[in-house]
Amino acid sequence: MIRYVQISRRKRGGVFSAFATVFAALAPMGAQAQTVANDPAGSGPIVAALGWLQGTLLGNVATAVAVMAVAAVGFMMLTGRLNWRFGATVIIGVFILFGAGAIVSGIQQAAVG
Repeated sequence: MIRYVQISRRKRGGVFSAFATVFAALAPMGAQAQTVANDPAGSGPIVAALGWLQGTLLGNVATAVAVMAVAAVGFMMLTGRLNWRFGATVIIGVFILFGAGAIVSGIQQAAVG
């Protein structure tokens, strides 16, 4: 009898924690609705470094390297030296790299409303 009560309490605790988790995920929060108009104070060097990184990853040099990589992968796939699955992974990775701005703006649009 005592063992039955202990198991019953555990199950109730699990159901309660699952309900609390679902409620917390679905409850609107004021912090999510707010947007920061400007960069936070003291973030100038970080923003500049990330701007440099973005320019490097999406600039002319990166575009030339990506074109050569896709051409090399395509040639190796054409001649049978490279697995098609690996080649497709490389090409999809390039699309994600150069489409990152559009992907992020799409996610932001979906999050806003």
